[in-house]
Amino acid sequence: MTRFEVIEIIKGIIEDNLDDVNVESIDPRKSMKDYGANSLDMIEVVSCSMRELSIKVPRAELAEIQNIDGLADKFMEYIEHNPKR
Repeated sequence: MTRFEVIEIIKGIIEDNLDDVNVESIDPRKSMKDYGANSLDMIEVVSCSMRELSIKVPRAELAEIQNIDGLADKFMEYIEHNPKR
């Protein structure tokens, strides 16, 4: 799976979970908060994304992530270390 594909999955889940947001308007350099996400929305997006990608990232490793790009990078670390997924 490519980083682009991971970002597209995250963007799709953001669109599904946040009102008035469409995939085309999502800039991965921005945070989910920039699109109106509250903490519960962010947890849902992260959880659904991990489920879709068949990975599990410890919460402590997610705490420092600043934007959607950072989330995709963290997910890619786990995808690359678990190629069987």
